[in-house]
Amino acid sequence: MSTERTSPVIVITGTPGTGKSTHAQILERGLFEEYDDEWQSHTVDEDKLLDELEPIVAEGGIVLDWHTCEAFPERWADLVVVLRCDHTKLWERLEKRAYTLKKIQENNEAEIMQVVLDEARASYAPEIVVELNSESMEDLEANVARIVTWITAWKADRDIA
Repeated sequence: MSTERTSPVIVITGTPGTGKSTHAQILERGLFEEYDDEWQSHTVDEDKLLDELEPIVAEGGIVLDWHTCEAFPERWADLVVVLRCDHTKLWERLEKRAYTLKKIQENNEAEIMQVVLDEARASYAPEIVVELNSESMEDLEANVARIVTWITAWKADRDIA
């Protein structure tokens, strides 16, 4: 990865419903293979996705929002934020999205078993993985402020204005 980037690359990940935005813009680029009716989601061509993202990531200043992070090469990430949510609140969020019971159960189990957090810890250096609670507007505001502070420090460490 280029050392000339002027902004960091941040991966934001978490179980569906923990607070991430959708990845519809990526899907609009035709990076999905098919629609899985059982899981009510697209199957993404990860190789095509990574090829499409490589030049964008090389520039820096990007936030990658995905339900898992292990697909992204370790060299890409400067910070990995894993959003977490109490499983009861997560269940309610997923019900509001009209997810099937099977999909709600699988995602809830993944959150309880901290699958995404474990994947992040296994895929990236421990000093760049941060676990943040995402259950309320107060959490959201605090998380954004913390990430903005981190970005400012990242730039200061590299003498970037």
